[in-house]
Amino acid sequence: MTGLSDDTADARIARLEEHVAHQAHTIEELSDQLAEQWRVVEQIRTKLDRLTERFLMLEEGSREAPAITRPPHY
Repeated sequence: MTGLSDDTADARIARLEEHVAHQAHTIEELSDQLAEQWRVVEQIRTKLDRLTERFLMLEEGSREAPAITRPPHY
């Protein structure tokens, strides 16, 4: 040893092990949150793609519509 008593070294190791366990738990939680956010992003991307496609279809349809003219009673 480096001059530390066995009790001090054991206590230090125990604190380090607790710290590592806490960090591992935090990493797991963050990983779960990231996975959930990624699922949400994918859902939003899918919806955006559908809305974009629908918008383009509506835009195409509006080009083919007859020109707006005044009604005959004007």
